[in-house]
Amino acid sequence: MEKVVMVVWFIFLLLVSDGVHCERNCSYQDVLNYLNLSSNNELYSLTRPVRNYKNPTFVSLEVLLYAILDVVEKDQKFIPYVWTVTRWNNEYISWDPNEFCGIDNVSLPSDILWKPDLTIEEMTEKDKAPPSPYLTINNKGDVEVQNDQVLVSTCRMHIYKFPFDIQSCNLTFKSVIHTAREIRLQPSDNSSEATEWSRELMRTQYEWLFKKLTVTANNASVLTDQDIVIYTITMKRRSLLYIVNFLLPVLFFLCLDLASFMISDYGGEKLSFKVTVLLAITVLQLILNEILPSSSNRVPLIATYCIGVFALMMLSLFETIFVMYLRERGSQQVERDEHNIQESIKSTRDTNDWTQGGFIYNMSSSENGEMLPGAKEDRDSKLLGDCYTLERLSDELRAMEKSLTQLFKSKKEEQICDYWTKLALKVDKTFFFIYVIVVILFLVLIFLEWNK
Repeated sequence: MEKVVMVVWFIFLLLVSDGVHCERNCSYQDVLNYLNLSSNNELYSLTRPVRNYKNPTFVSLEVLLYAILDVVEKDQKFIPYVWTVTRWNNEYISWDPNEFCGIDNVSLPSDILWKPDLTIEEMTEKDKAPPSPYLTINNKGDVEVQNDQVLVSTCRMHIYKFPFDIQSCNLTFKSVIHTAREIRLQPSDNSSEATEWSRELMRTQYEWLFKKLTVTANNASVLTDQDIVIYTITMKRRSLLYIVNFLLPVLFFLCLDLASFMISDYGGEKLSFKVTVLLAITVLQLILNEILPSSSNRVPLIATYCIGVFALMMLSLFETIFVMYLRERGSQQVERDEHNIQESIKSTRDTNDWTQGGFIYNMSSSENGEMLPGAKEDRDSKLLGDCYTLERLSDELRAMEKSLTQLFKSKKEEQICDYWTKLALKVDKTFFFIYVIVVILFLVLIFLEWNK
C-alpha cells in the first residue's frame, strides 16, 4: 500500500514539475535568456555571425515599390517610397521550439544583432523615414529586417520625348565594406514577382504610371569584388495634362497665326495681332524652360516643337511687314507722281500768262504811230475784241488741259496702285500656300517622331 502511495506521489510531483517547467519556458524572455542575448549582446552585434570567417554570409534582399512620390526633372532626382526586406542567417542562434512551448520566432531590438551594411549608390540624401526598431529571428537562426524607406536618389532623365517619355531609374544595393568573400548578396524574387507585388502595394504614382520593376543581380567579377543587386523602376509619364496645358495652346496660337492672313494689310491691326501671338509663344517657352533640365544632351522634341512654331510665326510676321512695305511704296510713288504733275501744271500756267501779256503789249506798242482819230478808235475796238477772244480761248485751253491732266493723273495712279497691289497680293498668296504646306509637314514630322 505504501508503495502505491509513493508511486502516486512521485507521479504527482513529476506532473507538477513538468507544468512549472513548461510555464517557466513559455515566454520570449526565456528564449532570449537561453540564447544569452541579454548579457552578451556585444558578441552578436559587433562581428559577422559565422563560426568560420571563411564562410560567407548569404544575404537575401527583397525590394517592393510602395509609391512614387516625386520626379524632379530639373534636378534629375527620383523620390520613391520602397519597402525593403533583408534576410540572413546567424550561426550562433538556434533553439528547439518544443522546449519553449512551440515558440519558433522572436522579435527583438535591431541593435542587439549584427546587420549587413547595405547601401544604395544612387542615394543623395539621408533616408527621411525612421528605421524599423525591431528585427525578427527564428529557431533556425534566420534573421529578417523590414524597413520602409523614402529614398532621394539621382536618376538620369531622358527627356527627348517629353511629355511622352518613359523613364528608368536604378536603385543599386551593395555592401559598404564587405567583399563577396564575406557577404553574398542575392535577390529573393524575380522581376515578374517584384512587378506584380509592387502593383498590389502601390498607393500613389504622382504624375507617372508604373510599368515594371526589373531585378538584376551582378555577381562579383574582376572589375568589382562585391555582389550588386539592381532594381530598375520603369515608369511612363501621364501626358494628358501637358497636352491640354501646353501642346494644344501652342497649336491654337499657330492656327490663330494662319487665320490672321484674312486680316487686311492696311493699317497696323494685322501686324499688332501677329506680334501679340508671338509674345504668347515666348511666355510658354519660358514656362517650358523651368521644367526641362539644362543638362540634356539632345534638344527635346517639345523644345523643337516650340522653336519651330516660333520660327514659322516669325517668318509670317516678316512677310506681313514686307507686304505692308510694298503697299506703302505704291502709295509713296503715287504721291511723288502727283507732286511732279502739279509742278508741271504750275510751270505751264506761268508760261501761258507771260505769252499772253507779251502779245498784248507788242500789239499795242507796234501800232502806237500817228493815225487818224476815227481809224484809231476802230483799231482799239478791234484789238479789244481780239483780246477777249484770246482770253476765252485761253480759258478753254486751261479747262481742257486740267481735264486731261486729271484723267492722266487718275490713270497713272490706278496703274501704279494696281501694280504694287497686285505684287503684294501675289506675294501674300504665294507665301500663304507655302506656309500652310510647311506647317503641315512640320507638325506631321514632330508627331511621328513623338510616336516612334
